[in-house]
Amino acid sequence: MDKRLKNLRKTMDREVFAQLKFTESHKKSIREKIKQATHSDEEILIAIMQLLVQEKTGYQLVSLLQSRGILNFKENEGALYVILHRLELKGILTSSWQENGAKFYQLNKKGCRLLKKVEEQPLSNHMSFKEIFEG
Repeated sequence: MDKRLKNLRKTMDREVFAQLKFTESHKKSIREKIKQATHSDEEILIAIMQLLVQEKTGYQLVSLLQSRGILNFKENEGALYVILHRLELKGILTSSWQENGAKFYQLNKKGCRLLKKVEEQPLSNHMSFKEIFEG
């Protein structure tokens, strides 16, 4: 399988990507746009809740958020734990300690209902970060 993928990549490089030309200014522009990609508090909170439909550790959550392009917690994992603690205090998620010392988080029924409600709304009508924590 690995050999076939390597052959596919070589073919793609030779056939398809050979026609693509990126100047240094294009490359610089793309890098800057990637760095500027920011997510609203609401988008981050929704992503966290979506990921916590199944039980996860904070470490797993940071990794999965990064794979979604949310880099807010890359060098500041503590901020994620503050959000998780607030969600737990609001009764939106539960946590449990495993025998190996890892703490796992998961949405409870109230959290799943809230997530479903938020996901059913048009993007422009998503409830604010403040509403979720206060409502």
